[in-house]
Amino acid sequence: MRGEHASQHNRAERAARFPRLAVALWGGTLAAVVAACCISLGLWQWHKYSAKTALQAQLDARGGEAPIDITTEPVDAEKFRYRHVAVSGEFDAGAQILIDNRIDPLTERAGYDVVTPLKIAGSDMRILVDRGWVPAGPDRRTLPAVAPPAGTVRLTGIATVPATRFFTLAPQAPSAGRAGAPWQPVWQNLDLAAFRAAVPWRLQPVVVALDAAAPFGYGRTWLRPDDRSTMNLSYALQWFGFAASAVAIWLYFLLRRT
Repeated sequence: MRGEHASQHNRAERAARFPRLAVALWGGTLAAVVAACCISLGLWQWHKYSAKTALQAQLDARGGEAPIDITTEPVDAEKFRYRHVAVSGEFDAGAQILIDNRIDPLTERAGYDVVTPLKIAGSDMRILVDRGWVPAGPDRRTLPAVAPPAGTVRLTGIATVPATRFFTLAPQAPSAGRAGAPWQPVWQNLDLAAFRAAVPWRLQPVVVALDAAAPFGYGRTWLRPDDRSTMNLSYALQWFGFAASAVAIWLYFLLRRT
């Protein structure tokens, strides 16, 4: 009887060890995979948050400085990013573009950003000036009347560096230098490289976001560089929490009494 009882006890111990071993191996593997994926997603959101807040800090530090004149010499885009700048010249209405599907932050209406090249005084160099937002009309085939003024103007604004990666549904405008190629006034994105390839003259690598008090502009509620950064931070913390939860659940099943 005593031997039979010992044998049953040993079998019970082996049976108890087996599920714990399965939890340790398979559960641990699953928890590690889930935690690694969640941490990766959390770091992705954290890096977006960090990049946005760093750009905002750069704008806050540079935007209040006295304007720097942009002349005929090409500037370094990164050195001029978010600098307060001034430029003189004449608008080139023939190469003006409207950036489609832009939402006004105040009214949440769809419309266009009006972007006009300015021929810098004393050269053939141009710089793009974002003159602000205008609403789209009921008939998309009728574009808003946003002709720039004639003659020499002096403008101030913040130098920005447009994004380089876009989602586009169709190719941007054809080259204006090609014989017979019409100029496409409506673009999906402000693609500086595509614009430079479409025109025959030199172009500065920054875009001037016109000051709110400057003339010749439209709605200028510019989005902050850190727009929605708190959402990125929230998502990052959620993903890190999911990773911790996966490990905690595995430890609970591993350490609980059988």
